[in-house]
Amino acid sequence: MSTYPLHSQRLLIEPMTDSEIDAFLAYRRNPDVARWQSWSAEYDRAEADALLSAQPTGDLPSAGEWMQLAVRSSSTGQLYGDIAIGRSADQPGTFEIGATFDPNHQGLGMATEAADRVVEFLFKEAGAHRVTAYCDTRNSGAQGVLRRIGLRHESHQVAAEYLKGEWTTVDGYALLAKEYVARAAGAS
Repeated sequence: MSTYPLHSQRLLIEPMTDSEIDAFLAYRRNPDVARWQSWSAEYDRAEADALLSAQPTGDLPSAGEWMQLAVRSSSTGQLYGDIAIGRSADQPGTFEIGATFDPNHQGLGMATEAADRVVEFLFKEAGAHRVTAYCDTRNSGAQGVLRRIGLRHESHQVAAEYLKGEWTTVDGYALLAKEYVARAAGAS
């Protein structure tokens, strides 16, 4: 039995399929979305096809790999965005997450809800030791999501990443399994 879909209050989260490639392309091509990501607004169908055809077939990516999870409305199935999960190539039990959402569905708490559910899955079901995330310091939306889901700010890497013709400063966030357990126990 597959782990997916993951359910949250409003969302279904599961591996992305070819059926939503047009919606996926639409938000990836948006300059306001691409600004914060490694791809450009010229992201094309061949890149999307290659990404989706390389998706892992299991519930988690193998060491050094990534997978894209579609984030959909639980009531309509509409694609809102995606959450990426990467597994460290050299650190056991260490995962990185990232999120990309259609601007029409930003600011509604859906990225927070989806990221929180994925972090819960990684700690409770996948046996993660550590979950990390990184973002450009100018991306206040991403910073807010990471803080709201309980990741602690642990690094500020000045002019550390050369991206799209400029040096960018990157903030790192992380949460350990023991911190997740303590936080969950405190909420009970």
